[in-house]
Amino acid sequence: MIQNKTENHIDQEDDFSEEEEQVLKSIKMNRIIIPILLGLGVVGYMLYNNWDSEAFQKIKWNNHTFFWIGMAGFLMVLRHIAYAFRLRILTDNFFSWKKSIELIFIWEFSSAVSPTSVGGSAVALFVLSQEKLGAAKTTALVIYAIVVDTVFFVTFIPLMLIIFGFDIVPTLDGLAFGFWTFYVTFILMILYGGFFFYGLFFSPKNFKAIARTFTKLPFLKRFREKADELGDDIIVASNEMSKKKWDFHLKAYLSTALAWSTRFLVLNCLIIAFADPELISLSFWSQSELYAKLQSLFVILLLLPSPGGAGFAEVVFGGFLMDAGYMFTKPVTIIIAMIWRLLSYYPYLIAGAIIIPWWLSARLAERKKKRLEEN
Repeated sequence: MIQNKTENHIDQEDDFSEEEEQVLKSIKMNRIIIPILLGLGVVGYMLYNNWDSEAFQKIKWNNHTFFWIGMAGFLMVLRHIAYAFRLRILTDNFFSWKKSIELIFIWEFSSAVSPTSVGGSAVALFVLSQEKLGAAKTTALVIYAIVVDTVFFVTFIPLMLIIFGFDIVPTLDGLAFGFWTFYVTFILMILYGGFFFYGLFFSPKNFKAIARTFTKLPFLKRFREKADELGDDIIVASNEMSKKKWDFHLKAYLSTALAWSTRFLVLNCLIIAFADPELISLSFWSQSELYAKLQSLFVILLLLPSPGGAGFAEVVFGGFLMDAGYMFTKPVTIIIAMIWRLLSYYPYLIAGAIIIPWWLSARLAERKKKRLEEN
């Protein structure tokens, strides 16, 4: 029912441009099916392949377990609020708290149905452009959000490596895959983030010129038009950011750090919930080291090709838990991975399925009302 309603909206070509149609098609409700099947299919296969009734019976479902699962759920709520707070900061409080929370649900849904390496930036641009924010401010917001996310990782990861050493880089169940994937991804992140940072705060015109230069390569020629559009967007965003004071950037960075940190601390809580108390310390130092390992793990997850990392994330996280030194059995790692995704991933798929049809209806009604007024 929801799917048909949404697709009917998308089919109304008179109401949206061709480019907007393409964005809307990327968030159709049937896109939910793929990540759900991938995620649950992989978990089901892992449970079937590693079934151990004795190991499952040893899992202690007590007050300690439920308390830390509850803490994980609380941190997910806090993460969403932190992102809504950041959206209010980046828009100079243009949106109310209610509207900001709603828009973050749509943004997160678009990320959930897009490959992890792609994210939901295109959808974010479209959604914000429909909310009367203004083209310049919308472009600046999305590009700045990408940059500040990258800055968070580029500043925190080296700090964690200095404090805890290179042991925080996961090898994933003893495989060198994780170790090398981490460094390749992190270097790409630095280059990508550094390039955008340079364009946004130093020379947007040089950014555009460099982007155009890359498209002279034979296999990149077809991206010339996109490179020009990106260059123009960076120029617009740079002009917007030049008006901001230092406290704007500080608030944006701190809200970003809170949002990302709570995401990793959710995993801290789930590991505490199921680990043997004799094998895990709740001290600040030990939990900080675990946090550093989980943030390093997420760098690896950024390269996953499936929507929201579905299917792959569960396997990678399970490999990390087997290698983390808490003596988890394979069935327990599967349970932890499943609860993690139930808390942090599937809720956004469900929320998106509810919110997006309603949001599209409201936007279409506004457009029809505007056309009637003009006629």
